Amino acid sequence: MKKIEAIIKPFKLDDIREALAEQGISGMTVTEVKGFGRQKGHTELYRGAEYMVDFLPKVKIELIVSDDILETCIEAIMKTAQTGKIGDGKIFVYNVEQVIRIRTGEMDESAI
Repeated sequence: MKKIEAIIKPFKLDDIREALAEQGISGMTVTEVKGFGRQKGHTELYRGAEYMVDFLPKVKIELIVSDDILETCIEAIMKTAQTGKIGDGKIFVYNVEQVIRIRTGEMDESAI
């Protein structure tokens, strides 16, 4: 099993959720986050004063998938999240040793 973490632009969330649902993904965790990379933020005006916005709003998607659908899920996220502009985000993949569903005690792939 693998854990996929994807940091994406907020307006792409619904499209990615639909693309992952087509791959059989029925659950994920979504968190509103802030950060920056090469995008480096931007300046904004507020009440006539200019200030620097260092951290940009992003969305972090976390999901656990079986090894056999990992690549199709990554491709779905990449294809859907890509705008071709700076700040499209990143995907991280981690090994998952064990998953336990608290309610039933199911383990590993049956708990996903």
